Amino acid sequence: MTDLDELRTELDEFAQPEKKKGYSASAREERIIAGFEEIQRFVEQHGHAPQHDEDRDIFERLYAVRLDRIRALEECRTLLTPLDHQGLLSGDYAAEAEPVEAMDDDALLEELAGAAGPPELTELRHVRSSAEKRVAEEIANREKSEDFEAFKPLFEQVENELRSGLRKTRPFGKNATIEVSQWFILDGQTAYVADEGEEFDSPQGKKDARLRVIFSNGTESNLLRLSLVRALYKDEASRRITEPDAGPLFSETWEDDDIESGTIYVLRSLSEHPFVAEHRELIHKIGVTGGKVEARIANATHDATYLLADVEVVATYKLAGINRRKLEALFHRVFAPAQLELTIQDRFGHPVKPREWFLVPLSVIDESVDRIKDGSITRVVYDPESARLSKRQE
Repeated sequence: MTDLDELRTELDEFAQPEKKKGYSASAREERIIAGFEEIQRFVEQHGHAPQHDEDRDIFERLYAVRLDRIRALEECRTLLTPLDHQGLLSGDYAAEAEPVEAMDDDALLEELAGAAGPPELTELRHVRSSAEKRVAEEIANREKSEDFEAFKPLFEQVENELRSGLRKTRPFGKNATIEVSQWFILDGQTAYVADEGEEFDSPQGKKDARLRVIFSNGTESNLLRLSLVRALYKDEASRRITEPDAGPLFSETWEDDDIESGTIYVLRSLSEHPFVAEHRELIHKIGVTGGKVEARIANATHDATYLLADVEVVATYKLAGINRRKLEALFHRVFAPAQLELTIQDRFGHPVKPREWFLVPLSVIDESVDRIKDGSITRVVYDPESARLSKRQE
């Protein structure tokens, strides 16, 4: 008996028990559905199914492994087909799938290792201590997070900041600590430490406490802090996610993502959607382009990104030597608490959640641009209650 079961924990979720009369979805099925919804959100954002290519980031490669297993198991297809509005299981996306039915355990493990990190980070151990088994059981004992919708924007924000370089991943090093509001990658899932109970002395004489840890697949676990530490040490592909670091927004030397002359633009939607019409003076889209803003918005009425409606340009700011991705990600972090939560139907009748729209007064956006120029933007965040920029809590 090896550690193969432990390394295949997520994939083992895709084994649906036989349904019985009066049956309701089990916790395992809810986790499968939550995992599939993560893949669907990825497709909505990027317009393609997740791929395995080595140049793809860790999130996309993990989604690709998960989707392969879903497609390969009839039980999962039966469970998820009614939810598959994008054709991931049967359609154009599914036609692109690589067959995995014949994949043996070694090949599956190799695929998982490739998605989770460099191959040298994966090593099978054939013997587990009782302490390790308790940790594994505690980590695996997750429940559906009933208020995950409140945390989902945070996960999306962190993923965007990882993609843009505002955040980075680092090994969970020796003597590392765990605190509330920190982020980690464990067993291929992003984990957020949402809360901590009162400290107490463990049997080993160390300080310990119960944590509430939210995972990116919509589950949560009420595990001990020392158990999380041991799990992070044991999972050699685990990572600590750093705090946001804007890095240089302006430079005298050009990089691939820099543009010599750029424009920050602020748009207002002319959509007749009831909520948008009621709050039109507050709802703004913020972006950065190296070309003409007019060309960027020429197709707005056919693009869900622009709420499928015409837009008007209400402000532009010219800057030179901008790292576009970092600047856009920085705007999105500052105004994340006021991100517009709105679902519209695209041209094909599919639900879409447009990003980059915020409930923020134009005067505050003006102030944020000034803070970009003087470098103080990284120290503030938007407070929706007061409609002001306030000092960011470290």
